[in-house]
Amino acid sequence: MSTSPVERAPAKINLTLRVLGRRADGYHDLESLVAFAGLVDRLTLQPGGEPALVVAGPFAGSCGPAAENLVLKAYSALRERVAGLKAGRFALEKNIPVAAGLGGGSADAAAALRLLARLNDLAPGDPRLAAAARATGADVPVCLNPRARIMRGIGDELSGPLDLPPLAALLVNPGVALPTREVFAKFAAGQASQKPIGDVPDKSDAAIGFLGPYENDLTQAAIACAPVIADVIERLRAAPGARLVRMSGSGATCFALFASAAEAAASVRQLHSEHKDWWVCPTTLGLVEKRP
Repeated sequence: MSTSPVERAPAKINLTLRVLGRRADGYHDLESLVAFAGLVDRLTLQPGGEPALVVAGPFAGSCGPAAENLVLKAYSALRERVAGLKAGRFALEKNIPVAAGLGGGSADAAAALRLLARLNDLAPGDPRLAAAARATGADVPVCLNPRARIMRGIGDELSGPLDLPPLAALLVNPGVALPTREVFAKFAAGQASQKPIGDVPDKSDAAIGFLGPYENDLTQAAIACAPVIADVIERLRAAPGARLVRMSGSGATCFALFASAAEAAASVRQLHSEHKDWWVCPTTLGLVEKRP
């Protein structure tokens, strides 16, 4: 029996996020050092029939109508660019929280484009894939080839892949869905940082130390929308061994970096006992889960 092809869609973590200003079209120019986590959604594609999407997994109930999912939007964007595009039935295992600052929807869309490329014999570097990614969403291009990079503009300007060392991390979400547009609506220009990202060291200790001066400019705006984010940050800073604490994207997920996976895992049980309604996930950044 043949097995449907599967793609892993890793969570995107904004290690830094700098807001450079608002554009005439209403979007904001950004600068962000992005890494990808071992936490993944899984997407399969059964060829044939009308394009469709079914969703299962821990966060399936938060995904909303299938017709509005970025997986099908990515298919539509690529179909506009590739005549006779073959597709089929997508099945998504949703393990990444929704509207959480982890780019899960964008990662899923990028995974759909990779699956469609395989099915239709499109090369990974086919410019139509990149164009479909840009048309689908601002974070989809960086997820198309999920490697650590610096993303700029509205996500359409990408550096080459970076040799970011594996970083032990703990992700925490307080169970609050936080739409990006609401956070940007609260953002004030005075909250923007002035320090552009420099060359990232390729050793774990040095990389964590390097990240110290860099913030996420959207943090205060996100806290204004969901004050519990401040509680998450405070609790992570108090975790034994936590070296660096930040919010990812527009929130509400925050992360702490540790010197080792053992130190990150040690905080999980206590956080679970203190905050049973928080989602807590130890993972590694820069070391995406391998194929089976």
